[in-house]
Amino acid sequence: MIEDDLAYRILPFGMKAFVWLVKPDPVRAWMVRATEKDAPGLWGGMMCRKRYIDEKLIDSVNQINAVVNLGAGFDTRAYRLPALSDMPVWEVDQPENIQSKQTRLCKLFGAIPAHVRLVPIDFDREELGTVLASYGYSTDRRTFFIWEAVTQYLTETGIRATFDFLAKAERGSRLAFTYIRRDFLDGRIMYGWEKGYKKYVVKDKLWLFGMDPEAWPDFLRRYGWQVIEHIGYDELAERYVRPTGRELASTPIERIVYAEKV
Repeated sequence: MIEDDLAYRILPFGMKAFVWLVKPDPVRAWMVRATEKDAPGLWGGMMCRKRYIDEKLIDSVNQINAVVNLGAGFDTRAYRLPALSDMPVWEVDQPENIQSKQTRLCKLFGAIPAHVRLVPIDFDREELGTVLASYGYSTDRRTFFIWEAVTQYLTETGIRATFDFLAKAERGSRLAFTYIRRDFLDGRIMYGWEKGYKKYVVKDKLWLFGMDPEAWPDFLRRYGWQVIEHIGYDELAERYVRPTGRELASTPIERIVYAEKV
C-alpha cells in the first residue's frame, strides 16, 4: 500500500532491532493478531491514513508552494516523495523528537536535505506561528498542512490555538488531519476498543480530545476552512486494503478530514 524505503532506515537502533525481530512472516503475523485484539484496525488504519494523505499531497502539489507537517515524528514524506524534492517543507515537533530525527537524517543523508526545516517547539509555552516564522515560514505561502495522529493528544485549548494559526493561512491552502470520535473518548461507544480505551484514555490519560463527525463542518467554518472530504477508515480500507488481498481490519474510532482554506 505504501512504498517507503526510508521507514526502517530512519529508525533509532532500538526500534530497528524490534522491526528486525518481527521481520519473519509468522512472527509479524502473530504480532499483528496480538495487537489487533486490543486495538482492532490499528495496523490497517495507520497505513490507510498515510496512503490517503500521500495521495492528496501529490494531487495538490501544483496548487501549493509549501508543506507544514505538524507533529511530524519520523514521517518520511519530505524525503521519499519526488513531488516534494523542490518544495519547502517545515517539520514541527517537540524538541526531543526533532533532535532524534535530525540525528537520524544526518546519518542517512550526511546533512538535513536543503528543502527541509526541522522546527522544535514547546506546544505548551510557544506560539506556533511565531516559531514557524523564526524558521522562515510565512502565512502568505499556499500551504499543505499535515496533522496526522496528533489531535487526540491535545486539549481543546491546544486545538483551538492551532486553528487560530490555521485561520491565517493563505486562501487555497489544504489541511489533512485525523481525529478520534468523541463518543469513544467519552466512553459512550467502545467500537471493540475496550482495552485501548482503558489504556489510552483512562489509565495513561494520553488521549484528551475528540469530536463528533457532524460537528466538524461548523467548527472549521469558524476558522475559514471548508471540508472537501470527510472519510472513515472502513472506506479507506475498501480503497487501499481490499485490492491487495490482505486481511486487515479497519478502525472505526479514528477518521480523517481533508479541507481547504476559503
